This record gives sequence, structure tokens and C-alpha cells, in this order.
Amino acid sequence: MPKQTSAARRTSIAGLLAATSLALALSGCANYDVTAPADARADAPAAAVQAKDTQLAAANGAKNGDGKNGGARDSQGGGQSTAPGGAGDVDCRKAKCVALTFDAGPSENTPRLLDILKKEKVHATFFMLGANHVDKRPAEVKRIDAEGHELANHTWSHQILTDIAPEEAKRELSRVQDAVRKITGKTPRLMRPPQGRTDEEVSRISKDLGLAQVLWSVTAKDYQTNDSALITKRVLEQTERDGIILLHDIYKGTVPAVPGILKELKKRGYTVATVSQLLSPATAEPGMVYRP
Repeated sequence: MPKQTSAARRTSIAGLLAATSLALALSGCANYDVTAPADARADAPAAAVQAKDTQLAAANGAKNGDGKNGGARDSQGGGQSTAPGGAGDVDCRKAKCVALTFDAGPSENTPRLLDILKKEKVHATFFMLGANHVDKRPAEVKRIDAEGHELANHTWSHQILTDIAPEEAKRELSRVQDAVRKITGKTPRLMRPPQGRTDEEVSRISKDLGLAQVLWSVTAKDYQTNDSALITKRVLEQTERDGIILLHDIYKGTVPAVPGILKELKKRGYTVATVSQLLSPATAEPGMVYRP
């Protein structure tokens, strides 16, 4: 007679399988291709490279001159870039860049986060939820945009896109597109699928909506803890050049951790950037999946 497995062991095995499935998805073993930021930059069209170099030259001229040259200023220079997503004079081909991203807001914590980012002269990418966030906090969405951060899509209600019908998945994304455009006049060009779960069908839908998909390489698992010191430690332990940091501005412990994270990243020589800055001179292509 076969040996029976205890309920506790079955639960443990189920949890392990779930974790393994997610790890496989995030490791690129799922049925989709992944492009790293460095590869995107290396494959940028010659015209985009030339435009980037011209922009950098103009920005450097403005810094070295009298400032009348209205070239693009970016978050590192204390201003807002004229380039999409704040690409500006951040050059991640040369600088040791890391992208800072926040999921699932805006929330009551977002104004304090924006104050911190403004003080530190850093721009981030905000992957926003629609229901009870974008629709309830249009003032925060406007401020995110006005202060030069990157507007991005995290679906309307955080449904797992690979688990629902294609028509429903499209609605999950398009509703956020419409809501953000109505508030800011701008339409997000980046999206992050909940739990990082995507496939060929989600990629097709994203392409149709003009959205590139952005995963991550650094997570503090701040949904598990409000310990700001632990959140800081986890981020710093995982961060490497061209990384994409995933945090949530909906949890109490996350925003208080941000000043320490930024201070130490700068101490280590990192330039903190938006996702579009990280990819520049390439532009994120709709339907593509980007992850370090």
C-alpha cells in the first residue's frame, strides 16, 4: 500500500510548486522572450543613438554654459526631461544605472514618497492600479506626471492576465490606459503584469495596446513586512547594474525605507533612473518583455 502524505507535507509541496512556477516564469523559462536593458541599448537604431548623443551634447552644453540652451534636463540634474519617460541626460550606456519602480499605487503613502524623490532629485516609474487607486486619487496621478516620473500600467484590478480570457485581459489594461489619459493627457507605454505572469497571448494584447512589459530583478518582498530596515537590506543585497527594483508604495514600511536605499545606492555609484532611462537610446517596444 502506498505511503500516505500528510496534509502539512502536501501544503508544503503545493507551496514549493507554486513558488517554482513563478520562478520559472520570471527566469524566462515561460513561453515568451525576454530582453535585457543592456541588449536593448546595444540594439537601438542608429537614428536613436544619434538623437541621444545630440541630446547629451546639448545638455552638457547647457550645464557648462549659461543655462539658456533649453536642452533636456533629467532627474539627476534636478529638472524634468523633455524626452519620454525622463530619458534626458542620463546615459546608462556609461553610467551604472538601476531603475526604481513602484507598483500598485497611488495610495495615501504616495505624496510622502514624491516628496522624498523630489528632495533627492530622482525619478521613478509608477506601475499604477486602476480600481481604488488611479480612479480614487487623480491628484496623485497628476502630481506623479507633473514631477517628471514615468506613468505605467499595472492593470485595473490586479487580475492574473494569463488566467483570464483575452478580452478580459485587454479590458484590465485598456481601462488604465483610458483613465490615465483622461487625467494627464498621456497614455502609458509600459505595463507590469501582476505577479510577473505573462505569455504569448498577453504579449499580443500588450502589443495591440502599445504597451511594453517590464519585469524586475530586485524585490524586497515588502508585501511581507513593514520593517523598513529589512526592506532596505533586501534591496541593497540584490541590486546590480541595470537592475530593476520593485517596491510598492501601498505598504507602510516601504516609503520610510526609500531615503536610506537612495543614499546607499548613490554612495555605491549608482544612477537611479526610470525604466525608459535605463533602456535609452532604445525605446521600449510594445509587446516585448524587458527584464535584467
